[in-house]
Amino acid sequence: MSIEENKQFVETFFDSMNSGDIDTMVNCYHDDGYLWTKGHTLISGKYTKEQVQAAAGAIYEAFPEGISFDILHMTAEGDRVAVEATSAGMHASGRLYENEYHFLFHIRDGKLLALKEYMDTERVTDVLCGGQRPD
Repeated sequence: MSIEENKQFVETFFDSMNSGDIDTMVNCYHDDGYLWTKGHTLISGKYTKEQVQAAAGAIYEAFPEGISFDILHMTAEGDRVAVEATSAGMHASGRLYENEYHFLFHIRDGKLLALKEYMDTERVTDVLCGGQRPD
């Protein structure tokens, strides 16, 4: 895919997350694709496409009114797209969750081979994990 096609692919991915379209989001992943979330939180780690699909519904249960991601900047080269973004959504706990991210998308054959997610892990622990930390 061209650089512009890769950027459009990333925009489609974010659109699917913003609309809660789990099928489209999961179908963006390559069969060998994975999500890697930075840090030492309860949600940090490497997740296969199948694990992403299994957990995706819980994300939207945690945000019954939805969560939105806004792309601030996007830079692409070759098969990689880097994105600076923000998110906002009312968590099921009644607390507003907002975060800032850097995402690195690695695209192969028109699908997401790897998604690396970097964010403020303290916000994740505080709101998404209710202050709990892994052992």
